[in-house]
Order: sequence, then C-alpha cells, then structure tokens
Amino acid sequence: MTTADENPLSGIDLRTLPKISLHDHLDGGVRPATILELAEPLGIEVPVADADGLAEWFYAQCNAGSLVEYLKTFDLTIEIMQTEEGLARVAREFVQDLAADGVIYGEVRWAPEQHLTRGLSLDAVVEAVQAGINEGIEDAARGGHDIQIGQLVTAMRHADRSLEIAELAVRHRDRGVAGFDIAGAELGFPASKHRLAFDYLASSFFPVTVHAGEADGLESIKSALFDGRALRLGHGVRIAEDVTLERDRDDALYATLGPVAEWVRDREIPLELSPQSNLQTGAITEWGTELGDHPFDLLYQLGFNVTVNVDNRTMSDTSLTKELTLLAETFDYELADLETFQLNAAAAVFQPLEVREELADRISDAFEDAFLAEIDEG
Repeated sequence: MTTADENPLSGIDLRTLPKISLHDHLDGGVRPATILELAEPLGIEVPVADADGLAEWFYAQCNAGSLVEYLKTFDLTIEIMQTEEGLARVAREFVQDLAADGVIYGEVRWAPEQHLTRGLSLDAVVEAVQAGINEGIEDAARGGHDIQIGQLVTAMRHADRSLEIAELAVRHRDRGVAGFDIAGAELGFPASKHRLAFDYLASSFFPVTVHAGEADGLESIKSALFDGRALRLGHGVRIAEDVTLERDRDDALYATLGPVAEWVRDREIPLELSPQSNLQTGAITEWGTELGDHPFDLLYQLGFNVTVNVDNRTMSDTSLTKELTLLAETFDYELADLETFQLNAAAAVFQPLEVREELADRISDAFEDAFLAEIDEG
C-alpha cells in the first residue's frame, strides 16, 4: 500500500467529481438529527438523546458481523417515516446529502409496505417520497448542482406482498419510480418465492435489481438471475465463491470461474458492491474481516462489472466519496480506476440510453479535467 505522500489521489478532491449511486437505502440514510426531531412529537423513544451520540450508536450496533443484527437498527428509522411529512423530509434531505457528495444521479431504494402504520396508503407514501425528492432536486439546483433521482420501489422478501408492490412500482413508473427491488432477510427467501411478481414485471418491461449474494451464496444469485430476471445484483459479493484461485509450478496465480460467475462476468451484469457494509454484515467472512480482504479487487481484476455503493450511509457512517477513498487507499487505485467504477454505474442506471450516455459524458469530462489538473500541478 502506498503512503499518503505517494498516493496519486492525495491532491484530488473526490467529493467534487461526479458520481453515480445505485444502491442506497432511504431508511439507511436518515440524518440522526432528523430522527430526533421527528421522534419527539410522535412519542418515539430513541436510544441516545443527541445527534452525535445517535450516529455513534448506529455505527456500533451495525458492526455485529450479522445482516440480521444490522437490519434491527432500521426499526428506529422506519418508525419515524410513517407520515407524509416525515417521508418527504427524509427524502428531501437524502437528495441534499447526495448532491453535497457530488452525486449526479442516484437511485433511492425503500419499501413502501413498511410505512403504513399511521394510516397512509401505498400510493400515498410513494407520492410523499417523490414530493421530497423533487424538493431536494430543486434545492440542489439552487446550489448549482444538477442531480437526477429515481425511486427503486422495494418488496420485503419475507412478506407476501411482492406482486402488489410490483404493481405499485409499475403504476408510478412515469412519476419517479425507475425500478423494482426485493430486500430483507435473504437466506431462505430466494427470488423464486416471488416468481409471480417477477413475471409481471418482465411482462411490463420494468427493470429489476435483486438483493443477492450478501447473506446467502450462489443459489440466491442464481435465483435472482433466472427467477428474478435481475439486470443488476444488489451486493452480489458472494459471486466470488464461484471463483477458484490456484498457483502453478512457477507460483503464478490463476483464476477459474464456475458457471454462475462466468455467466455474470461474461454478460457484464453489474455488481452493486458496498465495501464497508459488506464488512459490517459479515458478507465477506469467507475471505476475511478487513477491507483488504474484500474480493472487490479480485472481481475487478477478473473483469466483473463492479460498481461502488454505500448501502446505508447512516449505519456505515459513510458516503460515496469515503467508499472510493478507502478503496483507493486499500488497493492503490488511480483516478482511471475510479472513473471506470463510475462509468460502470452510469451504464447500469435504470434510465433510457440517452440519459446513460449523458451521465457517462459528464463523468468522462470531469475526470479528464481532474487528470489534466493533476498533471499541471505535478
């Protein structure tokens, strides 16, 4: 690993470079201060009474090395997102925070079925979130930042409402919803259990990403691809279980891909990798417990279509800038590598070709300017 002085990115402000956020949960990116303000009038108890302390509580709770324990922290964020006002405010601030981090396009995923305890309908909660997103986009524009946002309406895989949620997503496809996802407890709940929903989505030509290869392995990924017709894999990090590394007599390292890994790589199916979250949930336990053990670089070097994501900014105390910085420091990535990750993400967004090409042009132009500036300073 290079030192800070040797790091080729040390003079570059990554926050100012354009970025794409594909895997970012609305209820995982709530500001701690907002949680406190929304909780009080609703009579909701919070474990810590100040914003800094609450932020530390989330981070500590999420480092148990288990997806099940990690997901328990969402009980609090979801509880304060049960009114139109709460949903709109969280969505607005979510977009503001993305814009402040240099994101030019973001897909915000969340599960409407989890926000009905105070009497709102499924359509009402989607509309409330979209209202907040629109306000956040306007706020960003006033600050000189052009950002586009799409909702990813998510069904909970352990529930039985996936077809209803799929129909909800399609119903709002021209009003801000860009795609569909399933999330929640992965082990024991493969995409095949929601085949009716995925059949409906396919017949509606509606794009799908599926959480797979995080808390379960290759069978979950296979089901996401073939039952879910997933165009992207949410996390997908455990695809590395289908990669065998061996050394020959000359100690050269060779990789052999199994059939699932070969399918994912050769068809350039995007992996929505979330490095810090993958550490927290124990998704990479097979390879180790440090960021340097993450198979991100292995997958990248083997030609997989890797993208960088935050998963849950509050729970992981992170941002896209932070994730990219940590990866660059850990694997000695240069500016060109980070550009590749962003171009991969731009090509994977659930938007028309023209939008994807425009995003790619914005990324390439900005990274080229940063590269030339780096040369001039050198």
